[in-house]
Amino acid sequence: MATDKTAYLEDLSRCVRCGTCKANCPTFEGDPLEPMGTRGRLILLQGLLRGEIKPSRLLNERIFSCILCGACSGTCPLGVDIPEAIYRGRALLSGGDKKRRFLRPIAKWSSRRPDLAFRALRLGERLVLPFLAKRGIIPFSPELPEVPLRKTEQVFKAHKKKGRVAVFVGCSINYVFPHMGESLINVLQKIGYEVVLPQGETCCGAPLRSLGLEKEAEELARKNYRVFSRLKVDAILSLCPTCTLSLKTEYPKMIGKGLDRVMDISVFLNDKLGAVDKIYRTSYYHDPCHLSYGLGVTQEPREIIRKAGLDLVGADEQGCCGFGGLYCLSFKDISSNLLQKRTEKITGTAADTVVTSCPGCVLQLSRTITDRPVLHLIELIEEAYCYRGEKPEKKEKDPQKEPTLF
Repeated sequence: MATDKTAYLEDLSRCVRCGTCKANCPTFEGDPLEPMGTRGRLILLQGLLRGEIKPSRLLNERIFSCILCGACSGTCPLGVDIPEAIYRGRALLSGGDKKRRFLRPIAKWSSRRPDLAFRALRLGERLVLPFLAKRGIIPFSPELPEVPLRKTEQVFKAHKKKGRVAVFVGCSINYVFPHMGESLINVLQKIGYEVVLPQGETCCGAPLRSLGLEKEAEELARKNYRVFSRLKVDAILSLCPTCTLSLKTEYPKMIGKGLDRVMDISVFLNDKLGAVDKIYRTSYYHDPCHLSYGLGVTQEPREIIRKAGLDLVGADEQGCCGFGGLYCLSFKDISSNLLQKRTEKITGTAADTVVTSCPGCVLQLSRTITDRPVLHLIELIEEAYCYRGEKPEKKEKDPQKEPTLF
């Protein structure tokens, strides 16, 4: 541990306090105090490691108030890995962090027994979740499906098979938006890919890391690596950018090895989808932070939207919606302020539809954007390439949020 702290301090000490990292920091934009920006947090962590400041409630709030959007990723001219520095700082502070003392055991228990946690939420869906949402304890009360997407190991065959892919389902798709997973499977089969949902997948570990639970997150990373590294597939796809970023980029830092074949669906599908007849609809594309900042994917989703026959409106301007996973529970005010800014930007356009590539962003944006549908990109792809001109026989959805587009 001493060696780890020494290396950590050496890494932080490369910071020359130029401030480049805080240029796009959403929490600093909302509250322009130095400790609410990236540079300020790095300075605080240096002081902690040098013994110049002690752990405290205020220090915890500053370090945990980072939404981990990744807007600072790659901005440091001297190569400090800022998101990783924040994760390591949280691990050091987690033992004395009282504000999230209840979230940690819940997160650990849920990650180890996700199906049981889902059944518990289903039992309390009509009473407990609305009660908590009404009193502002949680920001929303999603309507949960009757059953999750993933059960045992599943293989979905394709007619005239071109290849084989695996899907990392992720918790939000599996337990909140299984219809999005079904849409992905449908699209992949339509273009000739056999789809595998392997048994043994668990949480990607990002929620645990955000709470400073490094060891527990590493345990999940090793499990997922064992499951997916043995598969003979052309690609490993995920509908959640946070999962994709974790498996591809964060796992090598956590356990020394990652899954190189992991990619976002837009990267995989873009050159496999042709253009369809233009329709007179407009859409606004919202960039998920982990997809744009973390993975550098911004143009592929837009190209797919144009190929699907829609016009894009609004500037290609990035901005955090304020979801941040468990962040929206710990910092509800900051989360709501970021959401409001993003909502004003989007609703100020003439877009008929809002499209994004992250289930968390769909959940968050749907809180305030109620006058037009908010869709995951895969839903748009499915409608355009699988059901245009047909009347699909699909699972029931909220007609306000999930309309047939074509």
